[in-house]
Amino acid sequence: MSESRTPAQVLREARQKDSRTKRARVLSVVDQLVADEEPVTFMGVARAANVSHWLVYADGVREHIEAARLRQSRAASGEARGQAKAPAGWKVEQEIVREENQRLRAEVDRLKAAVRRSLGQQLDQLGAADLGTRVDELTAEKQRLEGKLAKAQDRIGELTGQLTEAQDDLVAARASLRRMIRDENHARQ
Repeated sequence: MSESRTPAQVLREARQKDSRTKRARVLSVVDQLVADEEPVTFMGVARAANVSHWLVYADGVREHIEAARLRQSRAASGEARGQAKAPAGWKVEQEIVREENQRLRAEVDRLKAAVRRSLGQQLDQLGAADLGTRVDELTAEKQRLEGKLAKAQDRIGELTGQLTEAQDDLVAARASLRRMIRDENHARQ
């Protein structure tokens, strides 16, 4: 018969299993980054493996990441040596292309700024011309609404007066009806 485990043992085993799974996922991500020739960084591995940042620095994991980074840096320095052996004409041509790209980027930025300024000026001119007309329209609309409000308030006053008269008439009619009923009752007795 098997021994029963305590809740603490069950929890410890679950955490250990979770830790093994996460470590395996981190190692898999590192191997995948190396295979894809993507740069291996501690933060990048943690993000890609969806684990906490402290785990990538833990013993057993950190060494694997550092080894992958070392392999990548050696490969990069090997490529740099290979590029150093490239013909001198290529380096000159690369430098010319790089300078041309910088010049073109600067020109694009300058043209974008000019277009923004031009559009801003056009909007300002349109806004100023239409603004006076819009203010006049809003002023006329305000006066029209104020007139309607005054008429509505006058009508409210009239209706309130009529309501007061009707309530007074109703009170008088009720009083008169009570008197008639009382007089009728006294006459019968």
